[in-house]
Amino acid sequence: MDIVDCHVHLWATGHPSPAHRQVPQLTAQTLLGEMVAAGVSAALIQPPAWDPTSNEVAIEAARAFPKRFSTLGWFVLDPMAEPTRVATWRMQPGMLGLRFAFAQPHEKAWLSNGALDWLWPAAEAAGLPVALACTDFLPMVGGIAERHPRLRLLIDHLGAPLRSVGVAAYARLPELLALARHPNIAVKASAAPGYSALGYPFSDMHDYLHAVFDAFGPARMFWGTDITRMPCSWTDCVRLFTEALPWLQGGDLDQVMGGALRAWIDWPLEAGLGLGRRSGMPGIASSDMSR
Repeated sequence: MDIVDCHVHLWATGHPSPAHRQVPQLTAQTLLGEMVAAGVSAALIQPPAWDPTSNEVAIEAARAFPKRFSTLGWFVLDPMAEPTRVATWRMQPGMLGLRFAFAQPHEKAWLSNGALDWLWPAAEAAGLPVALACTDFLPMVGGIAERHPRLRLLIDHLGAPLRSVGVAAYARLPELLALARHPNIAVKASAAPGYSALGYPFSDMHDYLHAVFDAFGPARMFWGTDITRMPCSWTDCVRLFTEALPWLQGGDLDQVMGGALRAWIDWPLEAGLGLGRRSGMPGIASSDMSR
């Protein structure tokens, strides 16, 4: 099975947020070793804002391991930013789209006051998928999707509130499920063990995951981990989906574990290093640690 993690971080400097591994850097080589041990084929890097060089770190990882890593990068949001930056964004090696966390209060205000109205049509025109940490403004994402039907959006971490556990993680579930009517919205089913109040197989998350699957289907629900803040091993994150959910089987499982994400962000299994759309590289092999 082609298993692709939809959400991992790498960094070379800065101070990781408290929930993540408190290490000064996390290299592609280190993460790749863990991936291979757990049977994970590839991973989509979300460069963290605590490292101002994180885009460059992600690009270098994709350059060094083109069959293993690609990325959704970021830049400092500014209502006066030039849309031309978005138009050329995918010309960077391994860069397949954008991801924004809206961590600062003034950034969240931009979503409601129209200050970022330039961003969505620019990304739509450039064919860039955009991932959003958007727990606090899920209904606004529906409005963006409706106004820009060709813009592919990804919602981080099941739309769950940050640092919520157990039942509290379901707080935004109705708002999340309401977004399923927009065919251009998909969900990262990432970090589920981190929201569980239990150990493996994290049974308090099963109904949550089933509800999201029923609403969005296998083509718009993507497995992932955010592994550097998980309370368990990468192997257990995989097993939660491949062994513990009896309703997720066959082709649906293949889609959720990697096939659907590849289609959504245009990262084919044969992808290799290059600018813009990539092709010509052989498929992922478990022995590919150095290329």
